[in-house]
Amino acid sequence: MDEMNAFYASVISWLEQHPQLYLATGLFILFMLAWLSNAVVKRMLVRGIMKALRATEIGRSNEIAKSSVIARLANVIPALVLSVGIVWVPEVPEVIVAVVQNVANAFVILTVALAINGALTLINTIYEKKPDSHLKPIKGYIQVLKIVIYLVSAILIIAALIDRSPVILLSGIGAMAAVLMLVFQDTLLSLVASMQISSNDIVRVGDWVEMPALNADGDVIDIALHTVKVQNWDKTITTIPTRRFITDSFKNWRGMQDSGGRRIMRNILLDQQSIGFLSNEEKVRLSRFRLLRDYLESKQKEIDDWNQSLEDEGKEPANTRRITNIGTFRAYILNYLKHHQRIHQDMTMMVRQLAPTSDGLPLQVYGFTNTTAWVDYEAIQSDLFDHLLSILPEFGLRVYQHPSGVDLRSLRDTSSKTAEPEDKPKETSLGEKAPENPTADHEQERIKKEAAGKGSES
Repeated sequence: MDEMNAFYASVISWLEQHPQLYLATGLFILFMLAWLSNAVVKRMLVRGIMKALRATEIGRSNEIAKSSVIARLANVIPALVLSVGIVWVPEVPEVIVAVVQNVANAFVILTVALAINGALTLINTIYEKKPDSHLKPIKGYIQVLKIVIYLVSAILIIAALIDRSPVILLSGIGAMAAVLMLVFQDTLLSLVASMQISSNDIVRVGDWVEMPALNADGDVIDIALHTVKVQNWDKTITTIPTRRFITDSFKNWRGMQDSGGRRIMRNILLDQQSIGFLSNEEKVRLSRFRLLRDYLESKQKEIDDWNQSLEDEGKEPANTRRITNIGTFRAYILNYLKHHQRIHQDMTMMVRQLAPTSDGLPLQVYGFTNTTAWVDYEAIQSDLFDHLLSILPEFGLRVYQHPSGVDLRSLRDTSSKTAEPEDKPKETSLGEKAPENPTADHEQERIKKEAAGKGSES
């Protein structure tokens, strides 16, 4: 033991004679101790903590293993070793000691802040895996806490680097309050908006929202402090400031999805010239329809009772009531909806006429499907109107549409076939023979001769 002490004293005395070598040796030993402490903490302590966490229910989550919170905290140990050990290195100027300690302390503060933010991110990730997490998202509050932690850590880091009390910096920040309010204006507004959205349950992740002012129409996929992301139906992403959901109007389709029914509201444009009364033959023919049998019987009884009350005036057809084809068609559609398996029977259901337009008489079909799935809804609606448009001629009704090129060509061909021959005697509108006009006939004869002469010359 005495020999070791003597050897150590001799080495120290020799190094004191070489100050630069003494300083380099001390720094090398200090850095080796810092590296060794980092390796021991990360390989032994961190692994031990992770192994202990895996034994718990929280530690079984893959997010814990992916998180770098514990690894970041392990970086504090080497910084503390440098901060404490730099004092024991000989021949180090006091200025260097102060700089190393200040930088090490600032590094410790930064590492702790990053670890806390990582822990907050981990909490939000685990929370979002809960089935009902979309009802009360906490991502906005997590981001607010992160901003506060970054601000506090920035003040502490600056105070550590300049070796001053943080209170001095805080007193200066009070004078810069107006500037900070301007800088963090959007953050403050977004914070208030996020609190209102969460407390009033205005928007949730997964809601179908529609905001025409920003061309947003799709599902909400993320609600953060500053922005709300909406995935449109064309798979594009629209990023909307959070406060716009408070200041602007938008449509949330959550009520439709929760109700279990989606509305059908579509018009069939009827040609008004095809509307009329049903003849007895047509009544008999339509009574074959199962959906119309009860309607025709009850309606005919109601009309007969009405007409009988007119007595002598009922002999004039203009004074009597009669069954119309459009009324019968309305009754058919309503009964068809009531017997349709995919139409919601507990919600509003009706068929009504709207005001006539130049495009025909709109007959509106109003009801709800018993599903809110988009593809199923469109299939049900299409099948419904496929049937209605196909059976429409049975009622003597026509769908109105603007004439197309085929219609005009058919009209032209029909007109050419029914055109009168030129040699047919002309008649007046009353069917009488039109008087002859010798002057006009002579002029027509002259024009024919000139045309024949030109044709022979060519």
